[in-house]
Amino acid sequence: MLPSSADRITAQLHDQALVLDVGGAGRPFSRADWILDLAPYDARGQLGWNGERAAERFTPETWVQRDICAREAWPFADGFFDFAVCSHTLEDVRDPVWVAAELQRVARAGYIEVPALREELTYGIQGPWVGWGHHHWLVLVDDSGLRFVFKHHVVNRPGSHLPAGAMDATPPPQRVQMLWWEGSFDAAETFMLSAAELDGFLERAAQSDGAQARRRSRRWRR
Repeated sequence: MLPSSADRITAQLHDQALVLDVGGAGRPFSRADWILDLAPYDARGQLGWNGERAAERFTPETWVQRDICAREAWPFADGFFDFAVCSHTLEDVRDPVWVAAELQRVARAGYIEVPALREELTYGIQGPWVGWGHHHWLVLVDDSGLRFVFKHHVVNRPGSHLPAGAMDATPPPQRVQMLWWEGSFDAAETFMLSAAELDGFLERAAQSDGAQARRRSRRWRR
């Protein structure tokens, strides 16, 4: 999560607000009261912390270990949380639409962060391939909310991605897309029904400066 986003959430939420971090085991949000993740509590923080580790509010008792994509309601009542964070998780999981639906059910507002499309379509970001090897989805944040496009292996073809180094001078806020939401947002998979449609989408994304990170803020002002 961008440090500026973590600071904004911490500053704007009152101390009694209940916060959920979904998928945050690798880099937990210390302001979160609850964590929901496939990894156990003892494996937390392998990538560091969002916020100060000493400020952790969650405990082993408020760490829920489970598959967030299982088609079973998360173990929280409707609107249980004042705020939910889901940072760099939706692009990883098999069913981000389900996760988005449960986020909206259990929380009244929240913050989602995903990679910018350009980052996910740049060669050499993580290794000798395009984007991040463990990501299943290209994510677009637009006026309707979140759209997920399956990250097909053809992104590795010439013309379907950006060259190595294309993101080197890009500052961190432009390497991500952010969705601040309150109440609800749309989330759906966008299907490419033909090879030509997918090819055109990837070519436009690789060639257009408009593929830079897009950020949408939805009324959240607590």
